[in-house]
Order: sequence, then structure tokens, then C-alpha cells
Amino acid sequence: MKTFGKVLQKYIKRWEFVLFLILVAEFVIFGSVNFSKFMRIGSIFSSINNYISICIISLFVTFVMITGGIDIQASSIVGLTSIVIGVLWSDAGLDIWLAVAIATVTAGLCGMLSGFFVAYCGVQPMVVTLGGSFLYSGIALLVSGLSKTPAYQGISGLPGKNELGEFVSFRALGKTMLFDIIPIQLVIYVALIVICYFLLHKSKYGRKVFLVGVNQNAAEFSGINSRRIIMSTYILTGISAAIAGILLTADVDSAKYNLGSTFTLSIITAVVLGGTLSTGGKGNIIGTALAAIVICIMRYGLPLCFGVSIQNLDLPIGIMLVVVVAGRALFTNQKVLARFRRKGKTPV
Repeated sequence: MKTFGKVLQKYIKRWEFVLFLILVAEFVIFGSVNFSKFMRIGSIFSSINNYISICIISLFVTFVMITGGIDIQASSIVGLTSIVIGVLWSDAGLDIWLAVAIATVTAGLCGMLSGFFVAYCGVQPMVVTLGGSFLYSGIALLVSGLSKTPAYQGISGLPGKNELGEFVSFRALGKTMLFDIIPIQLVIYVALIVICYFLLHKSKYGRKVFLVGVNQNAAEFSGINSRRIIMSTYILTGISAAIAGILLTADVDSAKYNLGSTFTLSIITAVVLGGTLSTGGKGNIIGTALAAIVICIMRYGLPLCFGVSIQNLDLPIGIMLVVVVAGRALFTNQKVLARFRRKGKTPV
């Protein structure tokens, strides 16, 4: 019993436990306001599915931020992936899966380009990825201009529906339901959580990522090619944006250049709220995954239970980001900690 108590106490002190309590609080608050509509299992799964792109990308942005970087270009790569798939299939006549492969490689190259400038040229990650955001959005718009379909309409009619009306092939990635209730995208997300967890927390690569984030010079002296590690994290984020773009395109049956353009704030908030330090060296995949679900449920519950318009949903998420960053900076400030200790009130 003592051993169980120690283990329980250990987990209660973890930030992931706080996120779990926040998630429970959301269900309690939203459920008490509108139980009949909010507490529908199918609707909850669908709400998470609607923002699954944010969940997926945030997992891999965690790698970037642990190294001390930041990636705010991923949302533009989502749109680039989508429109490349649409144009190659609709106008170039390529097989849909070949178009998907080319779009994924393109996204990886976008991440590699930004990672190269950060790792090998010493340019600030914020500057590089901000520029990348505009660059890749512009390229996506140019690519959409190659299509006969107007850019504002998007390329629809993607393959994946048989004579019986069942979703197969490409569209199955966005519309398949396991047991008629669990979206396939949610299953893919869980699989990616497992992959990212083992990659970051149980592999040599993950240890190198943490070491680079803690002290890049020390990592170099220990024989780690820190620049290659840093660039690889941006490549992973680019590929994750491609996965998100593929799933989103299959779900909405429309390839558009601006898909995912509003995801940036939610992605960064999920990573920071999940416990990843903006200065690098600390982060957790489970924390990021829980934080992303917290944001998804907030985006689902606020309009349904409190009538908050979809256009205003970024406001509470932005407030959450500011509070978390400011609170973390406050409670890690040695002067503030010393002042609390003198008063006998050390913050938790």
C-alpha cells in the first residue's frame, strides 16, 4: 500500500494530472449546462475529429520546441499539401495515392528547408518559420492557380465512394467509422501518440533531442550532431502537417490552398499547455496530447453550451496561452520564489 501511495503521489504532482483535471472540469461544466447535447459520445468523437489536425501537428511541434525552436509554418503546409494533392489528381491526371506521396515529400522538404536555415545558418526559428508561413501559403496559392477550378471553390469530387455509397480508397481516410462511432482519424491520432511517445521518451533519438534542448554546446561535445537533430525535428513537423492535410482533405472532400490556415495559435497553445518549455529542454508527448484534447473539447463546448461564435474561439485559447506562459515564467523566477519562501508560501 505504501508503494502504491508513493506512485499515486508521484503522478498527482505531474502536470499531466492537472491537465486531466482540467479535462474533467470541462466535461462537468459543459455537461451541467447542456447535458443532453454535450454528452453525446458520437458528437464528442466528431468534435475531436474536426480538430484532429491540430492534435497531430502539436505532437511533432513538441519535438521542435524541446530543441529550443518554434514552428509556426505547419498550418500553411497543411494547405500546400491539400492543394498539391488536388491539382496533381484533378489536373495532372496522376493516381490519387501518387499525388499523396508527392505532397508528403513536398511537405517534408518544406520542413527541411526551414530546419536547414535554423540549424545550419543560425537564423532565429521564429523568423524562419514566420517567413516560411508566408512562403508556403504563397506557393499553395500559386499551385491552386494551375487548376481549372477557381481557388475559392476548392477541388472536390476526390475518389473514394463506390456504387453503394460506401467510402473507400482516399475518402476512407476521412470518413471511415469504426463500430459506427469512432472516426478512423482518431485511431490514427492514438497511433501517432504511441509512435511519438516511444520516439521521444524511449529512443536514443529522443534523448538526443532533449540534450540539444538543454545545452546544444554540451550535446556537440558529447558527439551529437545537434544541427542534424534540429533539422530533423522540422522535417518531422512538415510530414505531420502533410498527414493532417491528407486527412483533412479526405474528410471535407475538398482540396484548398488555405486549409488549416487558422491552426497556428491552437497548435502552439497545445504544446505549451502540455508542459513543453518555450526555451527548450523539457516536454512531454502525453501532456501535449492531453492539452490538445482540452482545446478540442473547449472548441466543442463553448459554442454548444454558451453560444460563443466560432469566430471568437481563438480568444479563450489565446488567453490560456498567455496565462500558461506568464504563470510558468512567474513561478520559475528565482526572485519570486525567494520572496514566497520568505513569506513561507512557496508556490506549487
